[in-house]
Amino acid sequence: MIKIYGLVGKNIFYSFSKKFFEKKFKKEKIKNTIYSLYDIKNISFLKKILNNNSNLLGFNVTIPYKEKIMNKIHYINKKLLKIGSINTVKIINDKTIGYNTDIYGFEKSFKKNLKFFHKKALILGTGGVSKSIMYVLTKLGIKYLFVSRKKKEKNCISYSEISKELIYNYNIIINCTPVGTFPNINECPNIPYKFLSKNHYLYDLVYNPKETLFLKKGKKKGCVVQNGIKMLFLQANLSWKIWNNFKIDYIDY
Repeated sequence: MIKIYGLVGKNIFYSFSKKFFEKKFKKEKIKNTIYSLYDIKNISFLKKILNNNSNLLGFNVTIPYKEKIMNKIHYINKKLLKIGSINTVKIINDKTIGYNTDIYGFEKSFKKNLKFFHKKALILGTGGVSKSIMYVLTKLGIKYLFVSRKKKEKNCISYSEISKELIYNYNIIINCTPVGTFPNINECPNIPYKFLSKNHYLYDLVYNPKETLFLKKGKKKGCVVQNGIKMLFLQANLSWKIWNNFKIDYIDY
């Protein structure tokens, strides 16, 4: 039997996941296993994917379905229901189980460059992955504000409200939007970069390109910068462990 895993998303031709897993399969000599891309226009197509792929054992979920998929899954832990976002699904006997490995991937990679004076964060974007970021920041005792074109969330401001004083007080800025992703490499979130300093920590969940315009502008101001590639590796490896019943100590939900 060919074992199938995959990625569900929209416009995911750029995705690193397929290459990551294919390289993993080759390196670890994992045979009769493939990783497929399921690029769908609407989350309603998920049912067709599940019906047509009886050998599908699990899949990752990316933009824009991390929230929308929640009511399509059979079993989700109460804590994850409260967080409101999943990115990993395991399938057992035609039943789907939702997990969130973004939480682990972000926390592990984010803490590496965190300094004692990094106490407040701006979360750019209010999509599915921003919920995972919010959860980690809360766990670490870091206060946060969402920034969005439209005020969708509580504790949210618009980009036009980002002032010099706000940038000074919120010295962590996390880009949870796809702005700057290949091929749109000349785009970046609309924030006042001129107020950044060496005390700022810019984290971009985008991993392609490795250095986005957002990070380049931050680096010019002396900021600590980090892209999302480490997070991707960490969350992907945890997904694999979940799918294959490895013992996992980290997950607290």
